[in-house]
Amino acid sequence: MPLIKLKDVVKTYRMGSREIFALDHVNLDIESGEYLAVVGPSGSGKSTLMNIIGCLDRFDAGTYRLAGENVDTLNDNELARIRNRKIGFIFQTFNLLPRMTALENVKLPLLYRGTSNPRSQAEAVLEDVGLGDRIDHHPNELSGGQRQRVAIARALVTDPQVLLADEPTGNLDSATGEEILELFNRLHSNERTIIVVTHEKELAQRCPRQINLRDGKITQTEARVDAALEHA
Repeated sequence: MPLIKLKDVVKTYRMGSREIFALDHVNLDIESGEYLAVVGPSGSGKSTLMNIIGCLDRFDAGTYRLAGENVDTLNDNELARIRNRKIGFIFQTFNLLPRMTALENVKLPLLYRGTSNPRSQAEAVLEDVGLGDRIDHHPNELSGGQRQRVAIARALVTDPQVLLADEPTGNLDSATGEEILELFNRLHSNERTIIVVTHEKELAQRCPRQINLRDGKITQTEARVDAALEHA
């Protein structure tokens, strides 16, 4: 059974008297351990698809199963549990709390969960992403690449089944972006399921599989089994 299974998923918005399809009967299976890019022009439905996979938004019709669980039947509290336990989010703008240190930002999802001894888990993940010497620094004391690494550590600290990354290199220079992509390759080699929403062609080409969206429909899905090897 796929880790993620969307069947005939529809999401619409109204603009005056018009009904706009953000997602138009989307069917998509994603296996555990896949690393794929979702690409398409502005307004194609990329962000809507990410929000639905991430249980941030509800859809109007169809079904969505995550790790065998029927997401469309869950209430708001149950969706919050899914987000905290099964999904890690990485954003273009990092979304770090400025008054908290790197350690405190990474600990936050564990505090929501009620985890005992969250400090040791957060320290271990920060060490793993190369920031063991920056745990007491605030976001404004870190470079853009370091802030993105904190965001990645925060996404990883709950050991989620899926990592969702929205334009993860969009605010970074090319050299720093390359470091983040190398980190993603390492996470994928450890069988993490990673879904990247991007408009950057180079980033998409790093992913073994690409999904192309246009006008709310999947127009093409392309598998490149050699992509990760090419950039390893």
